Amino acid sequence: MSANEKQTDTVGIKVRRLSHGQDLPLPEYATRGAAGMDLLAALAAPLRLEPGQRGLVPTGLSIALPPGYELQVRPRSGLALKHGIVLPNAPGTIDEDYRGEIGVIIMNAGQEAFVVEPGMRIAQAVIAPVVRATWIECDDLDATERGTGGFGSTGTGAS
Repeated sequence: MSANEKQTDTVGIKVRRLSHGQDLPLPEYATRGAAGMDLLAALAAPLRLEPGQRGLVPTGLSIALPPGYELQVRPRSGLALKHGIVLPNAPGTIDEDYRGEIGVIIMNAGQEAFVVEPGMRIAQAVIAPVVRATWIECDDLDATERGTGGFGSTGTGAS
């Protein structure tokens, strides 16, 4: 490993396969440099989504994250580009204390009906550290160049 390369840390995550996900492989990284692992649809039958329709797709997995971590559920770019399949709450958050099944809310923002097949790769799971905040009430905030400029206030040109 060169001086410029950073070793990737790993985190152990307890996982339980639910009865309807027993035949599916566990999520894994497709390449050495991948940030996300594919989540698969643990469906008994195909799920058809018409344009504008959304549905909850089970993964057949429940997990126990270590303290200080979350699992982010993110869209798959190929499904978004090719079919208009999006995750309307992306990224979805699985908290460290949640023990239920991981479900993925998907929406068909495309022009044609889309069928989610059993075992299909439907989303990505990314493990991320959590930093908790403490609110500090005050009467004044420090001044910045932006100040109170809101939406579109930092860009140039027409907006």
